[in-house]
Amino acid sequence: MAPTRTEAVHKDAGGIDAQAPESVLRLLAAAQVEAAGAVHAAIPAIAEAAAKIAERLAAGGRLVYAAAGSSGLMALADALELPGTFGIPRDRVVILLAGGTDSLVNLTGAPEDDAGQAMKEVAAAELNAGDCLIAISASGSTPFAIGALNQARRRGAATIAVANNAGAPMFDIAEISVLLATPPEVVAGSTRMGAGTAQKIALNMMSTLVAIHLGHVHDGYMVNLHADNIKLHERAARIVSAIAGCDTATAKTLLERSGGSVKVAILLASGAASPEAANQLLDGAGQKLRSALSKLEGSRGSHQ
Repeated sequence: MAPTRTEAVHKDAGGIDAQAPESVLRLLAAAQVEAAGAVHAAIPAIAEAAAKIAERLAAGGRLVYAAAGSSGLMALADALELPGTFGIPRDRVVILLAGGTDSLVNLTGAPEDDAGQAMKEVAAAELNAGDCLIAISASGSTPFAIGALNQARRRGAATIAVANNAGAPMFDIAEISVLLATPPEVVAGSTRMGAGTAQKIALNMMSTLVAIHLGHVHDGYMVNLHADNIKLHERAARIVSAIAGCDTATAKTLLERSGGSVKVAILLASGAASPEAANQLLDGAGQKLRSALSKLEGSRGSHQ
């Protein structure tokens, strides 16, 4: 039986252990760039997945990541930043890792074979038709990821599979399949390299598009960020200043009035009568700042 693409030997890897360090590094860098390019063919599937996730989150559901090994680390990196960057509540993002939190300090291989544990964890999280689960696996055949998909599907949740091998078993289970057809690894089977790079890019693209659908990005600014340190407080003020056209001192004052909400502060700077009025505008605009600003401008124009 021929090896899957993620287990195959890279065409330029012969003699790598006898090459000069700079030559090895050039090969590794080129392979990473080539792997990153695999996301382009997956753009339609990533777009479909983002729309599905945004639909569930907008309706009050949760986004669940399920993965093992290196794929789990890619999932974790994407998931953990969603609350801070885009203001998605922490309890709306669930992370299921093979081996649990122990895997973050001791990444052993055995837990990825435990499909039963994945099914138990999905059941314990009480996934339902309002939620969406993304399973990530380079091979596309990891039992933990497959178990999570099977249980999520049984419970009516939306399901997305991200894998790097065509014909992956995960694709037969999930509603949406995202194939990242990366080339063989320079170190055969070491999917923490090219496959992991493509997964990280694809997940970042997917979650960023979700945030755009939800109205958390405006003109390239993260207008729903959760500012919980000095850097982010300064960033929030700069965002308000840039979009509303006010100075940063005014922006900081408006952020205090808004309870830290960047969107509300921008609407206040643009003429909203109060934080309550700004929130009503946002609710009526589906949390889309552009639409809320248009409504505010329209209401002001009608009173002139």
